[in-house]
Amino acid sequence: MAFEGLTNRLQSVFSKLRGKGKVSEDDVNEAMREVRLALLEADVNFKVVKEFIAKVKEKAVGSEVMESFTPGMVIIDIVNKELTELMGGSQAKLAKSNRPPTVIMMAGLQGAGKTTTTAKLAKLLLKSNHRPLMVAGDIYRPAAIKQLQVLGEQIKVPVFTLPEGNSPVEIARQALQHAKDNGNDYLLVDTAGRLHIDEELMEELRQIHEVTKPDEVLLVVDAMTGQDAVNVAESFNQQLELTGVVLTKLDGDTRGGAALSVKAVTGCPIKFAALGEKIDALEPFHPERMASRILGMGDMLSLIEKAQSSIDAEKAKEMERKMRNAEFTFEDFLEQMEQVKKLGPLDQIMDMLPGMGKMKQMKDIKVDEKQMGRVEAIVYSMTTEEKQNPDLINHSRRKRIAAGSGTSLADVNRLIKQFDEMRRMMKQFSDMMGPKGKGNKMMKQLGKAGKGMRFPFR
Repeated sequence: MAFEGLTNRLQSVFSKLRGKGKVSEDDVNEAMREVRLALLEADVNFKVVKEFIAKVKEKAVGSEVMESFTPGMVIIDIVNKELTELMGGSQAKLAKSNRPPTVIMMAGLQGAGKTTTTAKLAKLLLKSNHRPLMVAGDIYRPAAIKQLQVLGEQIKVPVFTLPEGNSPVEIARQALQHAKDNGNDYLLVDTAGRLHIDEELMEELRQIHEVTKPDEVLLVVDAMTGQDAVNVAESFNQQLELTGVVLTKLDGDTRGGAALSVKAVTGCPIKFAALGEKIDALEPFHPERMASRILGMGDMLSLIEKAQSSIDAEKAKEMERKMRNAEFTFEDFLEQMEQVKKLGPLDQIMDMLPGMGKMKQMKDIKVDEKQMGRVEAIVYSMTTEEKQNPDLINHSRRKRIAAGSGTSLADVNRLIKQFDEMRRMMKQFSDMMGPKGKGNKMMKQLGKAGKGMRFPFR
């Protein structure tokens, strides 16, 4: 999880402040010392940390905070706002040209994920009803052109190429004309990367820039490289005048130093973040939402947006009806699991829920995607009749299901028991919501029904 170490450290610091009715200047200084160490351990740029702590401390020792009834919460709010400002303040949206196509030039070192990110961005634009065209401008890396073509076929976005022997500058020139002639409103130019920044690379990028006059120059950097990512961004920005940064592999960066430093050091906003390897795992970067995640407050807005774009509204309504009428079957259960999987990895979803990060830390909850796989295997091993009517599943059928799914009889028994409890809880909830139901009775029944519920195989 991104920022995991930093989130844990900050939550530990702020839990001490929350417990205090009054906060002294010494309390603030002690908290800021710990925050400073946490940020440095997260690989945040030293100068950035120094300025950040100075700003927070200046606001945190004011009379409004000291005399507040909840000084700890006020300080957390100050840190939240300053973290948001550190990462750009507000979302930096993608440029849109008044005279299409909008040209986006993708730059970066080799291995940062530039070609894949180009396709991810094209997919994102496609979902917003745009007509992107990708340009295979990396003629040096073996199979780079083929990689973009395969990705293009996968997401149904055309890829512009020229026969061998043409320079990247000529490819970009002809691609721009092709986009104008064919009504493509976005042109994404995938450029060649190098293992390190060199003059030859920069000169080629400058020539492509001159030919295409891009509206956006996005630098793709690997978040897991920490301060190296920030140094690369600074070097590119000095020579290319970047308009934004795309952080890849942010889900694998437990420290998060690049995300917290790059805007302050280069002045370039982070426009997108890749939180996984899937082709749709690219999100617009929202500084205020990321600050909220870092502080363990969750990110419900992003979760709602994911749900709105991924979950079929009509299916959701039908599922609600079945739950209310106690008609929920194992077939519906499978469909629900498919809908949840569309939202992304479970640990990322949990991190968007307020307080869940702290709960995971306290309870040592580990989200294992293999658990879902085992649950699916058990359900798929049932006959259609058994899925539709779980009451049919007697001991001999359970043994057959266990053998067919490669799990144990205990696993099958546990899942069926939890499924029965879930259905019973749904039925009780539906009954309590009726005209005769009372709020306190409903809460008691829910508490009783939900007692002992566990994720399968915990």
